[in-house]
Amino acid sequence: MVEAISPQRFHSSPGVEDWRVVFGGASAYFATGSFAVGAQLVAKIAELADAANHHPDVDLRYPGVLVRLTTHEVMPEALLSDRDAALAAQISEAARELGVATDPTKVQTFQLTIDALDIEKVRPFWAAVLGYTERGDGDVVDPGAFAPGISFQQMDGPRPQRNRIHVDVSVPAQLAQARVDAALAAGGSLVTDAHAPYWWTLADPEGNEVDVAPWMDSWTG
Repeated sequence: MVEAISPQRFHSSPGVEDWRVVFGGASAYFATGSFAVGAQLVAKIAELADAANHHPDVDLRYPGVLVRLTTHEVMPEALLSDRDAALAAQISEAARELGVATDPTKVQTFQLTIDALDIEKVRPFWAAVLGYTERGDGDVVDPGAFAPGISFQQMDGPRPQRNRIHVDVSVPAQLAQARVDAALAAGGSLVTDAHAPYWWTLADPEGNEVDVAPWMDSWTG
């Protein structure tokens, strides 16, 4: 059985300086500057992944390549293992050989969170309407891993005067405060920072809420 590791242990592994742990695993953005160079990097990633029998999610676009690593054997959660750290180091080395720099400020992911009184009744609806699959006892996820996941949060009682669906934005811990400050400068308000630096709850000018949540990058163990 593959053993899960903490984000702290991942970040302390050799050769992973380009990578950041956010929702869904460890990610790195490689600023290739062209589609052709990006394709070369993707080809090298495919070669390394097949050799390791460990396959990341790769998103190739014109200006860069986003790579996300996670170990599915330690599901139901999308967790990390030493296999991810080893492959991350190899991918970074391949990028350096191609002269490709990384840009950690481009790393982020997000999910939607639904507060519910009866999660067991609510979750199957969202899986069905989105064509998602249920993951363990918690989230529903896109089986192709293209679209954001949906998580569910237990409510203690009815809350008719407050929205019950919000966005969780996961960014590297080093970028969280700047993201909060930018949102406030853009007209948002701080609902609570009681859980900072694990997450801040903000609201737009009409009260719609969002959590800026780098907590996965802050766990220890």
